[in-house]
Amino acid sequence: MKQKRLLALLTAMTMTASLMGCSGASNEGSGADDTTGSTAADTTGSSTDTGSDAATSGDESGLSYTSLNLDDYTDLTASIKFLHHKTDRQEDGTMDSMIAAFNEKFPNITVTTEAVTDYAEDALLRLSTGDWGDVMFIPAVDKTDLSTYFMPLDTLDNLSQELNFVDAWEFGGNCYGIPYMANAQGVLYNKSVFEAAGISDLPTTPDELIADLQLIKDNTDAIPLYTNYAAGWTMGAWDAYVGIVSNGDNTYMNQKLVHTAEPFTNPGDGTGAYSVYKILYDAVEQGLIEDDYTTTDWEGCKGMLNRGEIGVMVLGSWAYAQMQEAGDKPEDVGYMPFPITVNGTQYVSAGGDYNYGINVNSSEENKLASLVFVKWMVEESNWCYNEGGYTVVKGGENPEMYAAFDGCEVLSDQPALSGEETFLNDMNAESELSINAGGNDKVQRIVEAAATGSESFDDIMADWNQKWQDAQEELEIEVLY
Repeated sequence: MKQKRLLALLTAMTMTASLMGCSGASNEGSGADDTTGSTAADTTGSSTDTGSDAATSGDESGLSYTSLNLDDYTDLTASIKFLHHKTDRQEDGTMDSMIAAFNEKFPNITVTTEAVTDYAEDALLRLSTGDWGDVMFIPAVDKTDLSTYFMPLDTLDNLSQELNFVDAWEFGGNCYGIPYMANAQGVLYNKSVFEAAGISDLPTTPDELIADLQLIKDNTDAIPLYTNYAAGWTMGAWDAYVGIVSNGDNTYMNQKLVHTAEPFTNPGDGTGAYSVYKILYDAVEQGLIEDDYTTTDWEGCKGMLNRGEIGVMVLGSWAYAQMQEAGDKPEDVGYMPFPITVNGTQYVSAGGDYNYGINVNSSEENKLASLVFVKWMVEESNWCYNEGGYTVVKGGENPEMYAAFDGCEVLSDQPALSGEETFLNDMNAESELSINAGGNDKVQRIVEAAATGSESFDDIMADWNQKWQDAQEELEIEVLY
């Protein structure tokens, strides 16, 4: 079990709700000013007893995010280091530009940045050695170890009054991380390709999407659905739609899934995890993907979608800005809700991306400077908006890309029940399915099986159900649903 758990941690890409990509991918709405017109739920509160009454408001010195007034620290002097995964933003000058803007207000705080390509794994290794600096994006650590590495930034109760999606790295009522941006889980598409194919309305069900992919194949030269199989990590993106998007339940992913019997069974109504993954299987089986899935090119596909050589790609909203920047037709890049409808409503899952964490072992001076830097990045850098992110700040503005979410209900996964914070990690490790935790191989298996005819989709789902049941029995997790 320990070996499986370690393997899961080393291969996990992110929490969340969401997937974080390489080379500037990230691995989300808000109950705030939702500019898309979507019906957004309260996405920050917790219905569980997190122990917040016993939580401190920050670290032992009383330093906390919500009590910090940036204007009080314009003369602060310190040198800090920020470790991150945004290699593209390091290379294109975006990071340097943001640091320069930060120094206009805080001229005496020197910020050194380091971008790491294989961040998910390398960050864990750096964390274990202590050689990483003062601020980093929190990798896939066990929540019980948060206080070993990171200082508490504030209580969940305090932070959730001002920010969205702050419960991902909450433990014992304290929050150890704050997302740099948020993602809404939808689907990338090319508007011109859809028009040329004769698609006038965006699909709202799996059957409608498959029909639209066939129209793209019949009426255009574009690849209907680009799998991004060869990149590997991109396949894990499909996991992000298993909860809220497929069933409309924001307690499912972190509270109910571990207690659910056979979660991959066909519900018969085009919803649920079964229907999410079957879209991929059907698209491959019906020849609605690239000619050779083993030769897909992650970097190259960005320009291909921009130019109209690809119709659809299933990735989080973090990828939208990258697709727009990859060619001369940013206006053709669109983002739509995932095509599943639950009792007449389409749901959008939104949640935080990578979270800023501050080194618990940094000096008090560097902790203060780091918190100043984090708060400025979250509230004043405009990075989230520029990346096409869903707003982290309550009342913040959302980019126009989310216009297609008008009429959808935007929800965020609720945290695990008290005492069950590690259950999903444990189940992912024991079952080796790694849902939303780097489970790329299992999704690649779907592509391989559909392309070769080696396995039926139902056989794969039956196997996953058995793995889940075996893990429940091994871990003695009660089946309630």
